[in-house]
Amino acid sequence: MNVNGRHYRTIWLNADGWAVDIIDQTKFPHVFEVVTLRTPEEAAFAIKDMLVRGAPLIGVTAAYGMALAMRQDASDAALEGAYELLVKTRPTAINLKWALDGMMRVLKPHAAGGRAAQAYARAAAIAEEDVAINQAIGRNGFAIIRNIAARKGPGETVNILTHCNAGWLATVDWGTATAPIYTAHDAGIPVHVWVDETRPRNQGASLTAWELLHHGVPHTVIPDNTGGHLMQHGLVDMAIVGTDRTTARGDVCNKIGTYLKALAAHDNGVPFYVALPSPTIDFTVVDGVREIPIEQRGGHEVSHLTGRTEDGRIETVEIVPRGSKVANYAFDVTPARFVTGLITERGVIAANREAIARAFPERAAQ
Repeated sequence: MNVNGRHYRTIWLNADGWAVDIIDQTKFPHVFEVVTLRTPEEAAFAIKDMLVRGAPLIGVTAAYGMALAMRQDASDAALEGAYELLVKTRPTAINLKWALDGMMRVLKPHAAGGRAAQAYARAAAIAEEDVAINQAIGRNGFAIIRNIAARKGPGETVNILTHCNAGWLATVDWGTATAPIYTAHDAGIPVHVWVDETRPRNQGASLTAWELLHHGVPHTVIPDNTGGHLMQHGLVDMAIVGTDRTTARGDVCNKIGTYLKALAAHDNGVPFYVALPSPTIDFTVVDGVREIPIEQRGGHEVSHLTGRTEDGRIETVEIVPRGSKVANYAFDVTPARFVTGLITERGVIAANREAIARAFPERAAQ
C-alpha cells in the first residue's frame, strides 16, 4: 500500500538477497523504521515482541525465519529446532503453525544442501499467496460495500466500523478487513471508517489510522466504547473485522473487544462481517470459546502508554496505580451466530460448518 506516495509491502528481502526487512510496528504511528532480520532468533523476537503482528504477516515472517535458519544450518536438527523456536512465539494465531507446517512438508524431504533455496522459495510463495488472497477478499467485500452505497443513494457515504488492525500492516499487502475498504475507496465510492482505538496496544489508533491516513481514506478514531452508541444512532452501515483463528463452525477469534462489537451490531441490526484468508480457518477446532488458547500478554501493555509529547519527544507513562493488578487477555471469541458472513478469497460465505467446508473442501478433508 502507499506510504508518502511510495508502495510498500510489510516484509521483503533485503538488498543483499537473503536477509529479511520488516517495518517495526512498535514504533508507529510516530516513527517509520525498517528493521533487518538476519537470524531465526531475530525473526522469533520480531513475532513475539510484535514488531510484526497480524495472523497472515506472522505466518510469512515465521516462514522467512525458517529460511534464515536453513541458511545458517540446514541439518535435520536445525530444521526441527527452528520450527520449535518459531511455533512457540504466538499461541493464538493459527497462520503461524499453518505456515511452519507447510515449510516442514517442503523441507523435510530435501537433503540439507538444497534446503535453504527451497525455504526461501516457499516463504516467497506464501507471501505472494497472501497478497493474492487479500486482493480477492477485497473484490468480494467490495460487492457488499457497493450494494450498501447503491441503497443509500448517489454521493452518500458508507460508514464502516472496524476493530484492531486487519490492514496491510497485518498482512503482506492490502489487508483483510481493509481490503474491501481500499477497493471501494479506489473505485470512487465514498467510504468513511470508524477506527476503534483498540486498547491496550492501540492498534487501531496507531496502525489502522496511520495506514488509512497515508492511503487517503476518510476515517475517525474513536474510543473502544463508542461503537454501540454510533450503531444506536444509525451512524454505522456495516462492521468489518479480521480474525486470528476461525473454527470449523465459524466462531471467530479476534482482538479483545470484538465480541462486544458483535453483540452491539446484533442488537442494532448492523451487518457484522469477518474478513479472513483461508489459512486462518482451523478445521481441528469447533468450539472457539472452549478450545482456542487465548494469549495473555504482559501487564505493562495495560498499565503504561507510549506517545509523543507536545515538544516531540516519545515518552512512556504509567496510567495505573502502582500495586494494582492488571489482566491482559489479548483475544476474545465471537460465536458464529453473531457473524453476518465470512468474506473469503472464494466469496462471502455463511458462518457455519457446512458453508465453510463447501468453500474449502481440500482444507476440511485434511
